[in-house]
Amino acid sequence: MTRKYNFSAGPAALPEDVLFRAQSELLDWQGQGLSVMEMSHRSPEYVSVAKKAESDLRELMNIPDNYQVLFMQGGATSQFSMIPMNLMGNNVSADYINTGDWSSKAIKEAKRYIQVNVAGSSEDSNFTAVPAQDELQLDSNAAYVHYTPNETIRGVEFDYIPETGDVPLVADMSSNILSGPIDVSRFGMIYAGAQKNIGPAGLTVVIIRDDLLQAPVDKTPTLFSYKAIADADSMLNTPPTFGWYLAGLVFEWLQAQGGVPAMDKLNDLKASKLYSYIDNSDFYTNPVDIAVRSRMNVPFILAKPELDKLFLTEATSAGLLNLAGHRSVGGMRASIYNAVPEAAVDALIEFMQDFAVTHG
Repeated sequence: MTRKYNFSAGPAALPEDVLFRAQSELLDWQGQGLSVMEMSHRSPEYVSVAKKAESDLRELMNIPDNYQVLFMQGGATSQFSMIPMNLMGNNVSADYINTGDWSSKAIKEAKRYIQVNVAGSSEDSNFTAVPAQDELQLDSNAAYVHYTPNETIRGVEFDYIPETGDVPLVADMSSNILSGPIDVSRFGMIYAGAQKNIGPAGLTVVIIRDDLLQAPVDKTPTLFSYKAIADADSMLNTPPTFGWYLAGLVFEWLQAQGGVPAMDKLNDLKASKLYSYIDNSDFYTNPVDIAVRSRMNVPFILAKPELDKLFLTEATSAGLLNLAGHRSVGGMRASIYNAVPEAAVDALIEFMQDFAVTHG
């Protein structure tokens, strides 16, 4: 079998070492005679898997003791509803910063539960920039401030963490969690779908400060209550056990690579290589403001859009997979998450060079 380079935005590439480890344990986990998928989530064996995964994530991200780590289902999109349900309290409004498709979706869903103040938006630039701190119209009485640090579809990443005073800051880090160091204490809550930098689809990680674990609004389903889930150690019902286990293997792999600081350096290197080639090419362009280009998701446009289909066909033949841009924006997109090796970026650049020479 020949592995190819996977540039998918999610479900995304997983480290080969993790896949081999999971393969070796698939039928017999540590001499127990069964797979992790077949274990009771309440068995001592599985509880040890879950506890180690949480411990390793806490170490990787330096998560303070006054934060709970929840392993949940429903994808990051389910959090769009759960956040206002759990965090609105007696407040009537929340602030949202709109910098792309995912923050727009979060806003649309939140409006079903709470009054939304769009405190800043880059819609007028077609989401190729982010509003500066001094442009944000923040309400000191808001229940929380929500933003998306990295917008997967359009390849925009904040170059700063918004200052929100005493109002809790909530961040959808689905596509950039663990890609570089962050100060968790600056956030009230961080959430992330696993399928980009953590593990397979089906698992969502929530990191939430203890004081925000309050009773949700009336008639909130029990399984949507952060407090109820935290009180049950993320086992209020049967969790996505295999996804949790695989996430734990990814955390171990990250530690073996040198942790988040090592990923930060590697991600800088990969992104700088790809952007440098694009910027020095007369065949490819990137539409995003240089200051806020994503290190995780690199969109690019061909000088001749009529060649898009041929580019994708030849890229697939060359072993470079899932380079099509999101259906809403077109063009190309290379997602270069933690598990995508530097060699994949080198191979992509070489292919892009050859394609430009042949078809330019």
